[in-house]
Amino acid sequence: MKIRLDRTMCDGFGMCARHAPSHFSLDDWGYASVVGDGTVAESDRDAVMRALLDCPVHAITEIGERGAGAPEPSLSACDDPAADVRSAGG
Repeated sequence: MKIRLDRTMCDGFGMCARHAPSHFSLDDWGYASVVGDGTVAESDRDAVMRALLDCPVHAITEIGERGAGAPEPSLSACDDPAADVRSAGG
């Protein structure tokens, strides 16, 4: 897992540093920055995910591969939300 922090979105709530202090640091004004390159060890994943989910302004995002080896689900014709629009408008 790898994370990114958009410092322009951060409002300085500090939730991230509370949940995962080894991955987030706060400056003198309370704004966060990522410690290191954003790589998260499996042992820290739960704490970092809690920080990501608790960020009130959604400044933290997960980047990189999504479940290595897991294929993206494909939409069938019946799962396509636009199918109803196309058939109704025709």
